[in-house]
Amino acid sequence: MLEKVILQAPIFLLVAIRCVGLLMTLPLFSMRAVPMAAKVALAGYMSFFLMNTVDFSAYSGFITEDGALSIQFLLIAVGEGLIGVIIGFYISIIFAAFSSAGQFMAFQMGFSAASTYDALSQVENPLLGQFFNFVAMLVFMQNQWFQRLFLGGLSKSFTTMTTISLIQNQQHFMSFLLRGLTKLFTDALIIALPIMGTLLLISICTGLLSKAAPQMNLMSEGFPIMILVSFFLIMTLMPYMADFFVRSFRHGFSEIERLFDIFGGGGK
Repeated sequence: MLEKVILQAPIFLLVAIRCVGLLMTLPLFSMRAVPMAAKVALAGYMSFFLMNTVDFSAYSGFITEDGALSIQFLLIAVGEGLIGVIIGFYISIIFAAFSSAGQFMAFQMGFSAASTYDALSQVENPLLGQFFNFVAMLVFMQNQWFQRLFLGGLSKSFTTMTTISLIQNQQHFMSFLLRGLTKLFTDALIIALPIMGTLLLISICTGLLSKAAPQMNLMSEGFPIMILVSFFLIMTLMPYMADFFVRSFRHGFSEIERLFDIFGGGGK
């Protein structure tokens, strides 16, 4: 194994840089609780198994016969790391939709003040946002999307995406990121809208009743009612939300495959 890595050290280095970039931005693996040594070791094993499947013939002019590296090769290595970051960042965008939906719900429920550090997204996040994040992660692992990403998506990216193709297809790349950000807010609103709409109706009803009978003081009782109704709706709608999570992941991976096809010359 070590002799093979040494003989193809430049290719192994390029593959490892892309794998490290992916792991550094991919949800769950990007957590600070995961040791850096574990990330580097996993990237090294992934690079060894993927090294024979990659096609870096476009880089042959940047690697000299004696194995010395040039400045152009270092720039290509930076581009390989950027490709890995792009793939991991897009997966993070998909997860951000579920966290944003939880934040929308928490704001309407009055839970927005109950924010703690979320180790998964590494930001201050309301408890409801963390809950949807964990549910999305469970759905992601249960449907074996990690295996599809590593065994299918990552290996396919080596056959289609290179630093040179990334520069040549800047317009498609920017459109890909903009569609991802648009999909983020769309999915978040779709998930949160039923509960937000119900809570808005409850707020309107309690406001009208409090105006008609101020001595009832229904506004002070509105928060417990909204919290109970929200939890009941979340429990009732959870199977449908899980199905929506699966569809969101499927759509996200289809977008990534579409980007690979465009970079490989198979799409427009």
